[in-house]
Amino acid sequence: MGHNDPLGIIAPHIPADTWNRAQATGQPIVIVTAAANEKAITLRQIVVPFAIAGAAVLGGWGLVAALCFLFDAAAHTATVIAGAAGPIGAGGITLKLARKN
Repeated sequence: MGHNDPLGIIAPHIPADTWNRAQATGQPIVIVTAAANEKAITLRQIVVPFAIAGAAVLGGWGLVAALCFLFDAAAHTATVIAGAAGPIGAGGITLKLARKN
């Protein structure tokens, strides 16, 4: 039986010497195969949902990591700009946005 053939569709290979002996003697050949269970759960039916869920989880963690990186870069950029701009004043109130270390 080919490795891709469903069970019960094609008979397994009968060796030539067995076939010839059965033809010569008239002896019947008994072929025993595993019964096909159509209600059985295949490995693909189990693995595919877990693969999809795993890909979704990895994608979610990748999105979180990318957002963390972007927020960190934005915070550093704002700190550098505020430090370079110096104190900002409006109406007599002066606000220093960042202190220099």
